[in-house]
Amino acid sequence: MNLNPRKITTHIILLIATISIIVYFLPRNESKELSYEENRPWEHSMLRAPFEIYVYPDTTEVIDSINAAFAPICACDNNIIDSISKQLSNDKLLAQTILPVLQNQYNAGVVNAEMYNKIKQGILPTVRILQGKTLKKVSTANFMSPRQLYLFVDSLVQDSITRSRLKKVNLSRLLLPNMSIDEAKSQKAYNEDLTIATAPIGIIMQNERIIDRGEIVTPKHYRILKTYQEMLKERAPESNRSQWLHLMGQSFYVLILISLLYIYLHNFNNEIIYKKSNLLFILLLITAFSILASFTSIIFNYGIYLVPFVIIPIVILVFFDARTALFCHIIEILICASFTSSPLEFIVIEFCAGTAAIYSLKVLSKRSQLLRTALLVFLAYILSYISMEVFINGTLTNAALRVTGFMAINAVMTSFAYILIFVIEKLFGLISVVTLVELSDINNPLLRRLSEQCPGTFQHSMAVSNLAADAAGRINANVQLVRTGALYHDIGKLENPAFFTENQRGVNPHDALPPEKSAEIVIHHVTDGLKLAAKAKLPTIIEDFISQHHGCGKAKYFYITYCQNHPEETVNKAMFTYPGPNPTSKETSILMMADSVEAASRSLSEHSTSAITELVNRIIDSQIEDGLHNDSPISFRDIKIIKEAFINRVSTMYHSRVVYPDDKNTPNQQHHSPKA
Repeated sequence: MNLNPRKITTHIILLIATISIIVYFLPRNESKELSYEENRPWEHSMLRAPFEIYVYPDTTEVIDSINAAFAPICACDNNIIDSISKQLSNDKLLAQTILPVLQNQYNAGVVNAEMYNKIKQGILPTVRILQGKTLKKVSTANFMSPRQLYLFVDSLVQDSITRSRLKKVNLSRLLLPNMSIDEAKSQKAYNEDLTIATAPIGIIMQNERIIDRGEIVTPKHYRILKTYQEMLKERAPESNRSQWLHLMGQSFYVLILISLLYIYLHNFNNEIIYKKSNLLFILLLITAFSILASFTSIIFNYGIYLVPFVIIPIVILVFFDARTALFCHIIEILICASFTSSPLEFIVIEFCAGTAAIYSLKVLSKRSQLLRTALLVFLAYILSYISMEVFINGTLTNAALRVTGFMAINAVMTSFAYILIFVIEKLFGLISVVTLVELSDINNPLLRRLSEQCPGTFQHSMAVSNLAADAAGRINANVQLVRTGALYHDIGKLENPAFFTENQRGVNPHDALPPEKSAEIVIHHVTDGLKLAAKAKLPTIIEDFISQHHGCGKAKYFYITYCQNHPEETVNKAMFTYPGPNPTSKETSILMMADSVEAASRSLSEHSTSAITELVNRIIDSQIEDGLHNDSPISFRDIKIIKEAFINRVSTMYHSRVVYPDDKNTPNQQHHSPKA
């Protein structure tokens, strides 16, 4: 395969973009936190304190505790009740009946409406009041607002005389709150409580063991580890961090892995590199799952096991082959291993799950197969996880229930891979085996119409389909794609069936037309086919078989006829040239060869092996000489195998039958040729 400078530039841009995005989301040394969970085993090696660690309590818990228990300081204004007493002392009746009630309540506490609402809601159960030099905590259960106090007094008054006197003094105007929160003193007290509560609760000396592998992370360990990581960030000066060196290391690591992918594709599946959309699809798939792994590992502990990595080999298997699927899966899990604190365990588990997915599918022809795959993937996850736990820790007591839950969710998401397959088909013009099987059903409206209106063309398409599929299987091309594309390659003949030999019944309309007009009609079946394909919403990759099965070749019969009729005229070759383009894949190249060979074989008068061999070689060599396969990644070795396949297949199609002698002694004997 030869890449022009423009394609090489495109590949370099894709490579740089992929590496840059993946490296951007990889964890950094300075920000990477140790993965641990309270009441779960410590999964890392022994951790010793590199410096003295002052252990502080959990700030969130401390603040919540202080907020729940803190009682604000209230200031008491005794002038309010004194003012009320002066107002009511002029009336002996009120002074004797109402004033004692008011004095009693003001001694208990009268607060404003806002504070009273907090008390009723349980937000302010207690307050502190300064008595002499001592703060005394008192309950707010007996506190009242001025309105509540007024209603209470009003409920005590029964006679009309007292009630009229109360109205005269306008008691509601006199009742004011005497208790209010002293914000300055309360804030000072709150800060003092916070300082005391957040003081260090212990110290870890330098080189003292913090925790060892397999130990349970107790609440005490948890606080120490959080403090350790916070101090580690503060103590590491920016100048001492080898950020750029670490970044370079990550970049080279990803570069090596993506380069290995390029090397593999170049050696074993170069059609992916040759077609930009295929390569873009694979790189985007790897990049997208790397980003997803980054986010899940940040949000959840063991969150990376939520990512359905097995979707990668499933999707690539559907569109390409199992070997490419497995290789891409390995590249992906090697990249994402940096997101977990146990990379060996992660790599083994995901490799087993991916292998199980590829084995269970092989060829995805029914969407229901994904359900079986999901079950096998889950079993692979569980068995590999258990084996790695026993291998690393020597026991199953450290196995995390959360991990198995994540794996179950992962397996369920795997069964919905067909949704992603459908989206990819639309975005990248790829096509799955499931879709190809559906399209190759001869009850499809377009194929049924072809069989009814153009029976000769339909039989030709069926024969080409079988011929091309046989050759495709021998060179590891996409057999189902070739088979389906061949069925649709001549649908444009539906517009003018009678102008094509296989549909004619004795009358040839070309006899009454000049060669250039006949060539125009014949050539137009390509553009007619593309219009019908667009109307039927056939995939782009099927349209390629329609547009490329003649490439930029010529309608040679009419071209030669025209040249013979106009020997001294300079012929405009464009009148006899198909619009193309030339084949751009192995599959479309195979179809071009099969189409020409099948059509030409019908005109052979002798069907001997030598005659068929000469025909196949002449047609295919002529196409190569005309440069019709220059844009295809097909190799000379492939072409040799294709020729052999065509020769064997066509020879079988036209094999001779054994002639049975008549038995003249048997009366009324019906003679039948043998079924072969």
